[in-house]
Amino acid sequence: MARIVMKFGGTSMAGIERIRVVARQVRREWKKGHQVAVVVSAMSGDTDRLVGFCREASPLYDPREYDVVVASGEQVTSGLLAIALQAIGVPARSWLGWQLPVRTSDAHASARIRGIDTAAMDASLAAGEVAVVPGFQGLTDEGRVTTLGRGGSDTSAVAVAAAMKADRCDIYTDVDGVYTTDPRIVPRARKIGRITYEEMLELASVGAKVLQTRSVGLAMKERVRVQVLSSFGDPDEEPAPGTFVVSEEEIGDQMEDQLITGIAYDRNEAKITLTAVPDKPGAVAGIFAPLADASINVDMIVQNVAHGTGSTDVTFTVPAAELTRALDVLERAKETIGFATLVPDTEVCKVSVVGVGMRSHAGVAATMFDVLAGRGINILAITTSEIKVSVLIHQDYTELAVRVLHTAYGLDAEDAA
Repeated sequence: MARIVMKFGGTSMAGIERIRVVARQVRREWKKGHQVAVVVSAMSGDTDRLVGFCREASPLYDPREYDVVVASGEQVTSGLLAIALQAIGVPARSWLGWQLPVRTSDAHASARIRGIDTAAMDASLAAGEVAVVPGFQGLTDEGRVTTLGRGGSDTSAVAVAAAMKADRCDIYTDVDGVYTTDPRIVPRARKIGRITYEEMLELASVGAKVLQTRSVGLAMKERVRVQVLSSFGDPDEEPAPGTFVVSEEEIGDQMEDQLITGIAYDRNEAKITLTAVPDKPGAVAGIFAPLADASINVDMIVQNVAHGTGSTDVTFTVPAAELTRALDVLERAKETIGFATLVPDTEVCKVSVVGVGMRSHAGVAATMFDVLAGRGINILAITTSEIKVSVLIHQDYTELAVRVLHTAYGLDAEDAA
């Protein structure tokens, strides 16, 4: 017998028929004698609908009441799944965020989980009941409902798994695992059997959409074994093996067999260039301090050589959704910073190669740069970490860059068409 958490996203919960299929998948694991907790998202599209209601009611809505509204989507699906499970002979009950409770910070719409009290749920599981928990929601110390931010149900699932000391956390989604890159761009992409927390965290942070970044970070911190697999197979049969996200120790010596694990891309980037910034100490701090005060994250940064002119150009990227705000912040700080012009560019894409094998192999970046140069793809900016190299390129070259890099690092599946 094992303790497992099963998490189902919005597409898996999109309507009563899909919920009935999920109930059969849960029953399959429950019949094995496992203690099962299920974390669910709202039905696909419901959260957007609820957010729209809030904005329609008032553009300057109270974030505390916003959380009350948008948290209701998961409340509906948790109750419906419990009903569907009971209808097929599985004892089940829902446990809302305030009933466990899931304790969070008071940062409404982007709360952080501080702890989960699973004592009552543990007793229910021991008695053979399936626990159905709505993801995305929690409770402040003052008793106010909170939400964790978009994609927060993945984080809820990992947090529940950590709190109940689950043997694993199965994330059911509309794909059957983590691939070496987007199969829609590269048909020869391969499904990865096992990937380290660190690699998955890097891939998620640079554009891979399979898992939410916060959930991977929490899984790494709490050492929760996560499996990504599809919810669209036969619910009464064993699902096809997915991708396990695990520690480096579990993968062992195989880590260095594969130099690069995956290629990711992110079109949600915008480039900003400030021209003729004074070339003096503190000038760069004057640019990024007001952006930090506005909670705008900056990613890639390039500062050109001044060549004795007394000024330099500074280029950096921000999330595309934050471009308008970033430009406003910089324009208001123009006199303090002292730049001449502000040049935005939204026609860019970040392409990244990720792999723990980089730690023990030289030449990864050189290969990337040579391959892109060979196809006439200009690099606008570069960032690196211990296991990642990212470049900024013009968005028109995104698919070409991903395909040629996937081949260059030997990631193409041999048996693919």
